[in-house]
Amino acid sequence: MDLRYAVPLGMAAAATATLGYAAGVELRWFRLRRYEVPVLPQGRRPVRILHISDAHLTPSQRRKMAWLRALDATSPDLVVNTGDSIAHEDAVPAFLSALGPLLDRPGVFVFGSNDYYAPQLKNPFRYLWQSGRLGEPPRGMLRLPWGDLRSRMTAAGWLDATHRRHRLRVGDIDVEVTGVDDSHIGLDRYDTVAGPVDSGADVHIGMMHSPEPANLDAFAADGYELLLAGHTHGGQVCVPGYGAVITNCGIDRARARGLHRHNGAWLHVSAGLGTSPYAPIRFACPPEATLLTLLPRVR
Repeated sequence: MDLRYAVPLGMAAAATATLGYAAGVELRWFRLRRYEVPVLPQGRRPVRILHISDAHLTPSQRRKMAWLRALDATSPDLVVNTGDSIAHEDAVPAFLSALGPLLDRPGVFVFGSNDYYAPQLKNPFRYLWQSGRLGEPPRGMLRLPWGDLRSRMTAAGWLDATHRRHRLRVGDIDVEVTGVDDSHIGLDRYDTVAGPVDSGADVHIGMMHSPEPANLDAFAADGYELLLAGHTHGGQVCVPGYGAVITNCGIDRARARGLHRHNGAWLHVSAGLGTSPYAPIRFACPPEATLLTLLPRVR
């Protein structure tokens, strides 16, 4: 074959194979990650937190629903959902069905922008020059039934941490959980929950959808030991050996997913379970949930 044609054809074949893998294989290659986090007082038993985020569920995604439901086998003491649970106006019953027996366990949640508004078809390359923080709720977008989602999760006993402080018993520890609304669309109001943590609690957890540094800084300054977020999709399309190209928010690429430190606190950013229906690909960044085992602090 003439090399003038062989090279471009080879590149096209490689690109097609990569896209087919990203859309047809890795997108459905769900993983459970595990981390140990030393944040408990000495002498306390370990506590398991299941962190889920960014399911972006539509009613047809039965494989994702079955995998999410099976996470109950991890026997978590607490389920934390950091938002973007739905991506379709009819997805609330499907998401609740996917949670299944997890709804019978203690749970706490905040919302992401795609719980409020349906996703739209966008130019994916715009993320290369935009920071990701829109600054205000979008206009003209289809509203999703987030109120129904909220009422059904709270009816099951889960706590809405959106601009609220909660105290709950998890295992044999007393936990303070505080959350803010989604900074991605300018709904975060940390001032409504600001202030030092309750010294009577054993551990303090700050929740948000998008891990914007300003909110991370505020939580850490107020004494929260564990910060949980999602939104980034771990970069969604990553470069092997380099990692995330973008984070779609203010956090640095190196912390687009996984467990890291932030101003003395532990920060876990979930790479999430899904994607927008209009960008159904993942590369070098499989969908995930995370089991965090809280352990006593090292002396």
